[in-house]
Amino acid sequence: MRGRAGVLCGLLVAALGTASDAGAQISDKVIRIGIINDQSGPYSGTGGMGSVLAAQMALEDLGGKVLDTPVEIISADHQNKPDIASNITREWIDVKKVDAVADGASSAAALAIQEITRDRKKVFLISGAGSSDFTGKACSPTSMQFAYDTYGLSNSTATALVKQGFDTWFMLTADYAFGHALEKDATTFVGNAGGKVLGSVRHPLGNHDFSSFLMTAASSKAKIIGLANGGTDFSQSLKQASEFNIAGGGQRLASLSGMISDVYAAGLPTAQGLFITESFYWDLDEKSREFSKRFMARNKNRPPTMVQAGVYAGVHHYLKAVAAAGTDDGPKVAAKMKEMPVQNFFHKGTRIREDGRVLLPMHLFKVKTPAASKGEWDLYEYVTSTPGEQAFRPLSAGNCPFVAANK
Repeated sequence: MRGRAGVLCGLLVAALGTASDAGAQISDKVIRIGIINDQSGPYSGTGGMGSVLAAQMALEDLGGKVLDTPVEIISADHQNKPDIASNITREWIDVKKVDAVADGASSAAALAIQEITRDRKKVFLISGAGSSDFTGKACSPTSMQFAYDTYGLSNSTATALVKQGFDTWFMLTADYAFGHALEKDATTFVGNAGGKVLGSVRHPLGNHDFSSFLMTAASSKAKIIGLANGGTDFSQSLKQASEFNIAGGGQRLASLSGMISDVYAAGLPTAQGLFITESFYWDLDEKSREFSKRFMARNKNRPPTMVQAGVYAGVHHYLKAVAAAGTDDGPKVAAKMKEMPVQNFFHKGTRIREDGRVLLPMHLFKVKTPAASKGEWDLYEYVTSTPGEQAFRPLSAGNCPFVAANK
């Protein structure tokens, strides 16, 4: 098996032995959480080892133990390959007795993980993967999506911008499941808001030359070029759009899945004026700033992305639910997680819906000009927010099989 799997940080900080709490039922007397994501490719900056750190901090903030039971965090790089992701997840659950899996990164790999965790009845805390299928046709009773999805990103971005007069779009799309879902959802919301998508082009994952794609987008004369890609693909397409002076022709760029690490990599001179939606920004409020300061002190002065904040939220809420349920049994913990509001620096009493969708608000930002920025990571100007109940797909429209079966 390829991939870098192993115990990167075993936090065995609790008393050894059986759980002392009356009635607690913890399998093999250890709670194990596996963080699986891209640690060497295009999404390593948005999740990667920063997600492992976020999970560690969630455990530490709960006192380093649950029900007087050791908690062990392990990690692996699935290289964005579904077969590697499947092999790692299967070994983790069947051999290493992992109780919950977190992050996921690329949607294709995470969908493979979800199949295994569903079959094995283990909890999957999705943060890095954004396909809305995770709470739709591919849903699982033991999976939850904590940071964003393609529907929420596309809805929040497209609806707000069309209302501001940006009513013609052209899509530049990564050619895999996540990009396809972004394009599909954005096209729907542009139309619903009264706008029109004039066309699209698709590029391979990990692409380096976007010149032909950008020229096609520019020739469409659309007011918005929607970037339905992420990671290094997003940064590279943004840089080349600046080189070709796309903005000079009167067109604006809107990211449907970019994150602060990508904007930082591109630089403010390149990214200025870009519209971007995220569920988390380090400078959004006092609690966000407090957590981010602690995170940055341990992450080479880099603030958390919404993926990393989502990993913290998922692991934190999972461990609280284990304590409340008195067990690490997957279905029982998942049910308890949905009963309890999610409460931390990122989620403010957020509800988890039956299909696993965490209904947090989505925030639209505009990237600042270099002159307006007051510091290295002062990158965003707040524009507006969309409440979670409005941002994400209605439960009735998701076609989640187990939700339909229970009605």
